[in-house]
Amino acid sequence: MKFLEKKRILIIISGGIAAYKSLDLIRSLTKLQCEVKTILTKGGAEFVTPLSISSLSKNKVYSDIYSAENESEMDHISLSRWADLILIAPATSNIIAKMSQGISDDLATTVVQASNKNIFVCPAMNVRMWEHASNRQNLEKIKSYNYRVIGPFSGEMACGEYGDGRLADIEYILKELDNFFKFKSSNKKLRAIVTAGPTQEYIDPVRYISNRSSGKQGYEIAKSLFNNGFDTTLISGPSRLASNPNINLLRVNTAEEMYKKTVENLPCDVAIFCAAVGDFKVKNLSKDKIKKNNVLKLNFEKNIDILELISKNNNKPKLVIGFSAETSNLHSNSKKKLQNKGCDWIIANDVSKNDIGFDSDFNEVAIFYKNENISDEIISKNYKSVVADEIVKRVINQLNLI
Repeated sequence: MKFLEKKRILIIISGGIAAYKSLDLIRSLTKLQCEVKTILTKGGAEFVTPLSISSLSKNKVYSDIYSAENESEMDHISLSRWADLILIAPATSNIIAKMSQGISDDLATTVVQASNKNIFVCPAMNVRMWEHASNRQNLEKIKSYNYRVIGPFSGEMACGEYGDGRLADIEYILKELDNFFKFKSSNKKLRAIVTAGPTQEYIDPVRYISNRSSGKQGYEIAKSLFNNGFDTTLISGPSRLASNPNINLLRVNTAEEMYKKTVENLPCDVAIFCAAVGDFKVKNLSKDKIKKNNVLKLNFEKNIDILELISKNNNKPKLVIGFSAETSNLHSNSKKKLQNKGCDWIIANDVSKNDIGFDSDFNEVAIFYKNENISDEIISKNYKSVVADEIVKRVINQLNLI
């Protein structure tokens, strides 16, 4: 557990019979020289006392968002910033539901909403509650926020029933946290470049040609890379999306600008080209606004191909991944692109479907690999954040083999 040692862990204890296990969790973390602070919800206080928690953690227990004493010492913002990660153990069906809907009506949920740290959720509830469709939907929703779920285990419940819903064993939780910090530590030396959003190819000083790309998938991939310890640069075309302030965000307009920024930020270990770059640009850009006429004739020329140029660059990253937005023949078109561009992977999606791709929070992608020893894969329809995490898992596995 060397990677977990001396970390700052904020534990949220919600209501449920499994709350008593949080005491063993605190004891184990303090043995690893972790500094532990706790938030005890109103429901959690029905099962464990602030005195028992503070005696183990050697720190004050926080519970009431409206407490003047709490706010004068550490408000909900600074409490969330203090931690290396936030662990909700146990997490009841109720707090999971509130988190999924963005409800922040107490200190615990307000800290979660205000946090910029990784959040781990350890569910514990009756097996029927665990299996209920609403609970499953809420879990999928919080996963889309990049919350990580540990457990639950299967076993006998306090209520006498048997099945999934038991809080994960303390040793298992500690191992998952240790692996997380190990993962982040090992990836800190890795550099990533992600391009996202559309480009704007100008006709004259006030008009341009663009496309429907929102940049959501690229932004989510950049976020996932950063959360996994990569030194991440996000090169974005015009987009209204917000990025993590710790990600190096570079804003551009044209394909030419995007290419130059990419080259300036080489070398890197992985470059993921999610941006929907304009294939063509106006051949003779007008320096003045074109006046309205009966007919407007534009001559186009092929635009710079960022993916191909970087794939064939002498300073090529270890792993180059392109995206392919298709409306038909997804498999054959993507295979052809993979061969022509010289990249390592092509990730393709069918943007003719209304519920995935452009402007949607969901995506479904197929991954095609240059290495024929790796089978092509489908990442089924899910939130773009979940798709991003699945892509980044494969990126890390691939880099570990290089």
